[in-house]
Amino acid sequence: MRYSVRQVASFAGVTVRTLHHYDKAGLLTPSTRSGAGYRLYDEADLARLQQILFYRELGFSLDEIAAILKDPQATALDRLRERQRQLAEEITRLQRLAEVAERAIEVQQTGVTLTPQERFEVFGEISFDLSYATEAQLKWAGSEGQRASMARAAAHSKEDWRQLMGQAAAWRARLLAAFDAGEPADGERAMDLAEEHRRHITRWFTTCPPDMHRRIADDFVADPRAFALVVPPSQQRPGLAAYVGKAVHANASRTDSSEET
Repeated sequence: MRYSVRQVASFAGVTVRTLHHYDKAGLLTPSTRSGAGYRLYDEADLARLQQILFYRELGFSLDEIAAILKDPQATALDRLRERQRQLAEEITRLQRLAEVAERAIEVQQTGVTLTPQERFEVFGEISFDLSYATEAQLKWAGSEGQRASMARAAAHSKEDWRQLMGQAAAWRARLLAAFDAGEPADGERAMDLAEEHRRHITRWFTTCPPDMHRRIADDFVADPRAFALVVPPSQQRPGLAAYVGKAVHANASRTDSSEET
């Protein structure tokens, strides 16, 4: 039995244009043509089309499919195994994206409860990158400190935010002055600024022991989005994030030593 291109397109769930493309590419050339020159497909053609659509569904390119169909015993198994590996990686990636989306919803629901106008008024240049906030949620998902910090942040009033951001701005000015003056990162002035930052976190968000402060500072160094929460890009200097990181580590060691004595 012979089938027209429209009939095949209909029951195969593809377009006529797709079948024309497969023909021109040499992937699926119909066995015969009608007296008027129209394409006619037989059962063998339909079986080949089924294979093509199967491999297409798995994400193979037309060139890869052509190679498989040309010599299926030599190439199909290896290519299927490789595609299986790729699909497993993609599933993992999509699962992580779904988790990120879920956490993003949580961040939006439990984050800072200010209107956009109030955010601008209170935070100024400091902006909250949702992608970073979401990744932080994933990274610290099992941390009691992260949960406490989010709960405290959600409970802050506009005046609370105004006060804490004012304190942060004053601290930032002193930090920039110390950095610009060439104060050593492991010197008393820089370590005192680091300690002030640690106490600021404890006061407004969650208890911040030295080890936690070290991890926060490491994020400042590794991720510009994290450091932008402390110093907006317009006020940053080359090497400033590393300077803060070193000061925090030096202060944490100093704090550990003082607690031991």
